[in-house]
Amino acid sequence: MKYFKYLILAVICFSHLSCEDFVEVEIPNDRIISKSVFNSDETANSAVKGIYNELYQASFSSGFQTSITSLSALSADNLKANVTTTNLLEFEENEIFINNSYNLGIWSSAYNIIYMTNAVVEGLAENRGVSPEIGEELTAEAKFIRAFTYYYLVNLYGDVPLVLGTNYDDNSRKSRSTTTKIYLQIVQDLEIASEQLGLNYKNGERLRANRFTAMALLARIYLTLGEWELAELYSSAVIEASQTYELLPLEEVFLANSKEAIWQISPTAGGSTRTNTREGDFFIMLGNRGSVALTEDLVNSFENNDTRLVEWIGLFETENESYYFPYKYKVKNATEEISEYSMVMRLAEQYLIRAEARTEQNKLDEAINDLNKIRQRSNLSLIDINEQIVDQDQLLTLILEERRKELFTEWGHRWLDLKRKGEAGAVLSSKKPFWEDTDILYPIPEDELRKNPNLTQNDGY
Repeated sequence: MKYFKYLILAVICFSHLSCEDFVEVEIPNDRIISKSVFNSDETANSAVKGIYNELYQASFSSGFQTSITSLSALSADNLKANVTTTNLLEFEENEIFINNSYNLGIWSSAYNIIYMTNAVVEGLAENRGVSPEIGEELTAEAKFIRAFTYYYLVNLYGDVPLVLGTNYDDNSRKSRSTTTKIYLQIVQDLEIASEQLGLNYKNGERLRANRFTAMALLARIYLTLGEWELAELYSSAVIEASQTYELLPLEEVFLANSKEAIWQISPTAGGSTRTNTREGDFFIMLGNRGSVALTEDLVNSFENNDTRLVEWIGLFETENESYYFPYKYKVKNATEEISEYSMVMRLAEQYLIRAEARTEQNKLDEAINDLNKIRQRSNLSLIDINEQIVDQDQLLTLILEERRKELFTEWGHRWLDLKRKGEAGAVLSSKKPFWEDTDILYPIPEDELRKNPNLTQNDGY
């Protein structure tokens, strides 16, 4: 397993966080730098900020072609590859080889983030000069990011090693923990985060987790686990925070610090001079057809009057062909004042989570009200239970379809939805000629199997 042996200061520097804050700290030669990082509130806060910065760079979370946003959309039925790049085609065809470098990038970059969070949790536990209140909050942020990262690992790979410390020798030999055990840890971390984080965003920027961010992820986790009442409870807590969050017109959703945003990542994280998002750079077609395009299947699923067709989908035409591309972000390449942040979590998902959780509890009227919030914004006719015969199964189907159209090319939602609903095979087998039921999990990377003899491979690889 790929873990860095670097000291915490080195990790922060490699993640492009300015090291100037640490220049004045004199460190005896016989002491590791991690001890001095947690000698003050300022340097401890910089360590946590370094993790957020690394999320912009990390393969799995960057939003670029190596990210979950791109690769899982290819694995589902929302994106198709326009190029013959083997790494992309393997995800699209659900024929991922164990030496696929993009797959290795997901795994190794996610575990690098987990290593960084563990280093912060351990360092703060020693409480070396960090005030208790700040230490508690920073620990909660680190545990939130750890839970967030494990959510994707366990959903993409199934059973994975549960790494909660920084001892390289121990970590490099860990076997896979059960999905149940991973989820227990995720919930434990998020419960701590939801209790210890504040209600407000730092500096008015929606770039670091607050209490509602943790609650929003808990709502998603409980929906995945089929805990409908808890999913409704936590999503309601976020939705009801109306002074902080609201559904916005489509053209405003992905702007920096949008009121729909629950959590975003800045393109300038880590000192980048580019002010466009990685998603904008990768998806927008200007001058060429790009590496990926939206599938006709997705585009044709929208009703003609759905305003998302105009606001969130672009068209690139050549003399012979037409390509549709994700156009949620409008800036492809920029260095001027920043206007967009990469969206990680947003309010619309919480309405869809609550709608599904309520439907599963047979609260159909309330569920339809939530679903109509999303439909109304997109200029779609509202569902009226008094005029239309809508039973529980029909409503669940409508919600799944709405999730696809609302959340496409955002963090692999479609791929994860098909898997958790048990519909991946039924939906994709007719669209993917090489589909096999074992394709619902990605392979454990070959490099990781070589390094760790206690790791086992997923079925089908």
